[in-house]
Amino acid sequence: MSEIYVIGSMSVDLVTEVKRAPKKGETLLGDRFFMTTGGKGANQAVAAARLGASVHMVGCVGDDEFGKMILDNLIKEQIQVNHVETIPHCTSGTASIMLADQDNSIVVVPGANYKVSVEQVRQVLDEITAEDIVLLQNEIPLEVIEFVINECHKRQLRLVYNPAPFIPLDTELLNKVTYFTPNETEVEELFGTSYKDLLQQYRRQMIVTLGEKGATYFDEEMVTVPAHLQKVVDTTGAGDTFNGALAVAISENMSLSEAVAFGNQAAGLSVTALGAQGGMPHRKDMIECIVQEH
Repeated sequence: MSEIYVIGSMSVDLVTEVKRAPKKGETLLGDRFFMTTGGKGANQAVAAARLGASVHMVGCVGDDEFGKMILDNLIKEQIQVNHVETIPHCTSGTASIMLADQDNSIVVVPGANYKVSVEQVRQVLDEITAEDIVLLQNEIPLEVIEFVINECHKRQLRLVYNPAPFIPLDTELLNKVTYFTPNETEVEELFGTSYKDLLQQYRRQMIVTLGEKGATYFDEEMVTVPAHLQKVVDTTGAGDTFNGALAVAISENMSLSEAVAFGNQAAGLSVTALGAQGGMPHRKDMIECIVQEH
């Protein structure tokens, strides 16, 4: 059975609901505040684990109460944490999230996530086999991201790379990944052009997420897989859900079109509850949804 190794960030999300975003210099009364666990790495790990995968989390937390909260949540989600290091005298990552007008804005403070090292990751890669999947994002140091991409290519390991949030990166590295999954904005930031100009160059490799329009990639022609639209409560974590679900589908040897559709369905269900992980579906939710639709 394939294992999924998520190399990435973990944080605590500090979420504020407000009717509209404040103007510059303005103070508003919020409607609700809550804390939950997040970070793109942890989110994608939870998404994959809830869909039935055997998941390992690789990264760092601080030696604070947030670090304990993060680890407790991963264990609750049945994610293996023996590759998570606790960094002394360091704070855990946090994300301040404002929900307004059915959208979100986020400020991330990396904390211990920027303590993930090449040596830590090297030791983990030594135990990964060709049957496994590595899932990577951009909330850890750039040198570690580059190392993971180069090493997975060298070792012929399957790598799903979600280049989010955007950081400047040598785009030649993208030729070395199995799949990469930017959204429209990230494509433009990476390449300075529209995804439509690039899909054929990255045939069956670049999968562009388009929100409510679904996701697209190039095979013999441009393929657009429609979104699985649901009533939106909170879009936070929808992209992470897509990536976690995509990795699960690939590990189960689904075709690319099936894998993208599986990711879209999971992402669609994820927006129906508050918090990055709050609406992430379990496998039974996916099955029940299919049954109801038919």
